[in-house]
Amino acid sequence: MEKLKIAGGYPLKGTVKIDGAKNSAVALIPATILADSNVTIEGLPDISDVRILKSLLEEIGGKVSFVAGEMKVDPSNMIAMPLPNGNVKKLRASYYLMGAMLGKFKNAVIGLPGGCHLGPRPIDQHIKGFEALGAEVTNEQGAIYLRAEELKGARIYLDVVSVGATINIMLAAVKAKGRTIIENAAKEPEIIDVATLLTNMGAKIKGAGTDVIRIDGVEELHGCRHTIIPDRIEAGTFMIMAAATGEGIVIDNVIPLHLESLTAKLREIGVPIDIGDDQIFVGKSDRLKAVDIKTLVYPGFPTDLQQPFTSLLTRAEGSAIVTDTIYSARFKHIDELRRMNANIKVEGRSAIINGPYKLQGARVKASDLRAGAALVIAGLMAEGITEVTGVEHIDRGYSHLVEKLNDLGATIWREELTKEELEQIKSS
Repeated sequence: MEKLKIAGGYPLKGTVKIDGAKNSAVALIPATILADSNVTIEGLPDISDVRILKSLLEEIGGKVSFVAGEMKVDPSNMIAMPLPNGNVKKLRASYYLMGAMLGKFKNAVIGLPGGCHLGPRPIDQHIKGFEALGAEVTNEQGAIYLRAEELKGARIYLDVVSVGATINIMLAAVKAKGRTIIENAAKEPEIIDVATLLTNMGAKIKGAGTDVIRIDGVEELHGCRHTIIPDRIEAGTFMIMAAATGEGIVIDNVIPLHLESLTAKLREIGVPIDIGDDQIFVGKSDRLKAVDIKTLVYPGFPTDLQQPFTSLLTRAEGSAIVTDTIYSARFKHIDELRRMNANIKVEGRSAIINGPYKLQGARVKASDLRAGAALVIAGLMAEGITEVTGVEHIDRGYSHLVEKLNDLGATIWREELTKEELEQIKSS
């Protein structure tokens, strides 16, 4: 296991190119199961979640290659192999295998997913959708069993807006008989990306990106070539890094429309931003003023950028309130920021940040993916050396983060954990 070490105080400058969207990739890869011939996805990020999903496709008989961001999947010999344990426990998005395998084989056995610990994230809306389509769903010995004689289109109203449930129901419904209508569907760009792949494979989907999605089932889906959208969360993370310690950074390979809520908040806090067709320039700001943020479903402020933005707010003058309406447990980074001299307290679903406070380097632990990004940002701002453990979380969502930051002028590197540090982590 490794840790990150960051020498703070080095200003960032230059251009960084954004990789493909992690939150799309983890759904696009399972979607290839539904095809009857080869599918190629271009622009995938080189992250652990992608490599784990590659292994899972291979476990069920797929022939998969992944070279230089391009994944080629031959699904012709895939079978409904049970996946109750192992790799499915390593990432939350393994639940997309449920919808894809149910849609392809009419049965699946998938272990309950793992991933970041962000409090309750039930899959009841996924199950509601599968059952509406005609599947029997049971929880047996820690795995979800899905069985169906046939799948029939249905009208499904999601009680809560859920990206995962929207995509999973889409995957299960594209080969069901008749029409499926998903109401109160999520609108995230990643849903449009998955719908585009499925449409290129021959699916009939209308309304992706709106709150009502209509799917007319087809009997066969063929292979295709698809290019993934840029990662709006990685782009947003680098925009926040640029605001925190930058002297002018160009964020390349972005869709600015996907980042409007963050762009608005950065401008409100006092950061100069220029927007191009597929680039965003984040200028230097010597003085930031506190602003409140509240996370909401797209197109609102993303919960995935709440933690990185919290680190930035330690530099801002005044008191700011950050409220996360999506995940109740997404404040585990706060105690770590306090170790670095931040003045923050948590009250319910909100964190109150008082600033500006000069952060000090410290030993801190990433409890989840975006908390890790928040601590990296804090380390870039801090005086002295910051050590971040829990790097495996960061590697789930950020491709070549160390290299990209060093190219911008940061001083950040990886080191192997000592035996004493490993023992301390195991005992904590």
